[in-house]
Amino acid sequence: MDYYAGIDVSLEASSVCLVDSAGKIIRETKVASDPDALIEHFASLGFALKRIGLEAGPLSQWLYDGLTNAGYDVVLLETRHVKAALSAMIIKTDRKDARGIAQLLRMGWYRAVHSKSPGSQDVRALLTGRKLLQAKLRDVELSIRGILRGYGLKVGEVSRGRFEGRILELVEGHPVLETVIGAMLQARHALWTEFTKIHREMLKIVRQDRVCQRLMTTPGVGALVAITYRSAVDDPGRFAKSQTVGAYFGLTPKKYQSGETDLDGGISRVGDTMVRTALYEAAHIILTRATKFSTLKRWAVDVAKRRGMKRAKVALARKLATVVHRLWVNETEFRWGKEASAA
Repeated sequence: MDYYAGIDVSLEASSVCLVDSAGKIIRETKVASDPDALIEHFASLGFALKRIGLEAGPLSQWLYDGLTNAGYDVVLLETRHVKAALSAMIIKTDRKDARGIAQLLRMGWYRAVHSKSPGSQDVRALLTGRKLLQAKLRDVELSIRGILRGYGLKVGEVSRGRFEGRILELVEGHPVLETVIGAMLQARHALWTEFTKIHREMLKIVRQDRVCQRLMTTPGVGALVAITYRSAVDDPGRFAKSQTVGAYFGLTPKKYQSGETDLDGGISRVGDTMVRTALYEAAHIILTRATKFSTLKRWAVDVAKRRGMKRAKVALARKLATVVHRLWVNETEFRWGKEASAA
């Protein structure tokens, strides 16, 4: 008899449900959301578990690593699939969710999620912190501009390095503005200092990573795009075909077909938003800023002539996901092809 365990992870305590191969519930309980507590619980059962399943989430990676290191066969379940499968339940509780996860695991009606390596997880944390500081820095600068605009003071176009000097020049002689804007400038300085530290750390990792250096031979792919893509893919071997990478990051059109209805929608936008954004920005750079032509840009320009610039950027982002993955797998650099004159 095979036994399966479904875990509905919560912050403090997780619901655990055990079922046998016939679907009969063997035991249900609450266990602290900690790998050691879960390992102790499973070890006290008196029988071996064939597989343990838990929905992908903030704590799932930590619990997955702990249970895997203890020798258990653990699977991370794709969140959208679990939600769709359990949506028929009228009453939703953690206990019922654990039951549903255990039954999905037993029947095999799930899609496993890749568990990132420790290195990729560290890089991901670095990129997330960098993005947050960058967003807050932009918010502070825009707020300063908005406050001054109410007094008829226009900042205008100014470089980041001269921003503070320009603001101090405008608020001179306004006691209230000097107090308010002065505090905001100090906050901006702190954000900029910490953002610079993280950005330099990111560049340091890219310079020492051969994969990132290889990916950066592709036009439009800089340090940020390369390390974002590398940390998200983590293991290129988990994609049997390079063409599937674009779909994994939500860059392929949606499809709905039922009876006489057959609709094609926009891109699915599933998967990693950070990677999808990075690839789109790289495509934008290729089509609007890059002066050196390549077969890749020529293809995108032809798409733009037929379908418009916006669709061409999305199509180019999807193709970049494929091209970069193939460079990674083959350990080669980007081939520009027959070059044309500069744009």
